Amino acid sequence: MEITTAGGPARVELDEPADGKAARFLLVLTHGAGGGTESSDLLAAREAGLSQGGAVARVLQPYRVRGASAPGSAVRQDAGWLEIIGELRERYQGVPLVQGGRSNGARVACRTAQQAGVDGVIALAFPLHPPGKAGQPDKSRAPELRAAGNAGIPALVINGDRDPFGVPDARDADRLVVLAGETHALGRSRDAIVTAVTSWLGDRVLRS
Repeated sequence: MEITTAGGPARVELDEPADGKAARFLLVLTHGAGGGTESSDLLAAREAGLSQGGAVARVLQPYRVRGASAPGSAVRQDAGWLEIIGELRERYQGVPLVQGGRSNGARVACRTAQQAGVDGVIALAFPLHPPGKAGQPDKSRAPELRAAGNAGIPALVINGDRDPFGVPDARDADRLVVLAGETHALGRSRDAIVTAVTSWLGDRVLRS
């Protein structure tokens, strides 16, 4: 399906529970800056969401639909994301909403969590520092990550211990999972990601 935004159309791959039952929650996921919706970690999060009875939407943002490799203005990107979330929420009213993404998509999910009114955030490969700036506190993106927690919204963060963009501090997340031997791609730990997301959804989103 397509969702029209001020920045152009977004493309959404939507999966619903296979048993035909109503979705228990909605999980909306998006990609990294130059990527797409088929990355291993996004597919792992999708698998976890479906296993828990959720509907899962994977969003290709407007700038990628039109062929750009970088999102441009964070303000415009966030505004477009909130338009997408608003339309999907209309489709799934009355159920918990979780949003997330990998890398740049994780930043968007954290920055917009309060405005979107979500019940939780999943941040995959959160890029703590800009390229080449690891270890420089003044270049940290931790404030973006903290935005969800500061609003009382639990955030699951999954990073590799060899991520060149750095690893967030456990104090800045509801739950931090650090995968041994993984880089920014998070391409070799599908089962571990499925397990982590499934556990967190059960503990934080589906408790009632």
